[in-house]
This record gives sequence, C-alpha cells and structure tokens, in this order.
Amino acid sequence: MTDADGTESERSLAPLMGATYVAAGIAHFLIPERFAEAIPPSFPRPVSLVYLSGIAEILLGIGVAIPRTRRPSAWGIVALLVAVFPANVHLSRSDTLNDLVPDRLVGPARLAALIRLPFQAVLIAWALWYARADEAATASETTETTASEA
Repeated sequence: MTDADGTESERSLAPLMGATYVAAGIAHFLIPERFAEAIPPSFPRPVSLVYLSGIAEILLGIGVAIPRTRRPSAWGIVALLVAVFPANVHLSRSDTLNDLVPDRLVGPARLAALIRLPFQAVLIAWALWYARADEAATASETTETTASEA
C-alpha cells in the first residue's frame, strides 16, 4: 500500500495477497480434475482452463507482491476474479460438491461455496485497493507539485 506521501507502507498486505494467489495457483496443478469439476459444462476444455487460471494466479500473485508490478497485477487479479465467478456460481448451485467431498461434508461445503460468492466482492475490493493506490499517490503528487509551482 502506498502512503499519502507516496512511499511504500511497511504494513502492506500485498505480500500476503500474493502468497495466497501463488498457493491457490499451485493447487490448480496438484488437483486439476477437482478444479475442472467446478467449471460450468458450457465452458470448453475445463482442465486447460484450470491450468490457465493456475498460471495466472501464480504470475499475478508474484506480481502483486512486488511494488513495481503491484498495480497492473492487482488489476489482473480483479479481472481473474471476475472471470472465475461463473465457476464459483456453478459450484454453489450444482451437485458437483456431492462428488467432491464426503457425504458428511456436503452441507458445510455447500455453505462455504455460498459464502464464497459475496466474499468474491471482498477479494475484488482488496485487489482494487492496490490497483488504485498508485493512482491516489500520483494524484496527490500532482496536486502537491501544482500547489508548489503556484
């Protein structure tokens, strides 16, 4: 996160965000068939989409952890979260969970899938925080420069 003076805050959660996406991306390669089951049947080549989204999560996760690439990576995360939303909806509405978890865990898994839908907005807001942080710092610097020139 960029402070009002344009410096990088030591308390930035961007590295945590990055690690989360890298870990999720790696999971796509460890159990691709599980992730593919969440993809709506109308989407072509679900396993390829799983690998593609896994690569995107890893690259964007690394990018958001690095101050120099944070802003474009955060915008990429926003786009990725929007792109995978149909899979989250499909997972929460279909019987796919019945095949993915033991019978005793279907209820809690369904609840988690439903909670994930509005939580997606929280994840998007978190990414937007970093995507727009540089814009706010740039606007602040422009205003300060203009004021000092006057």
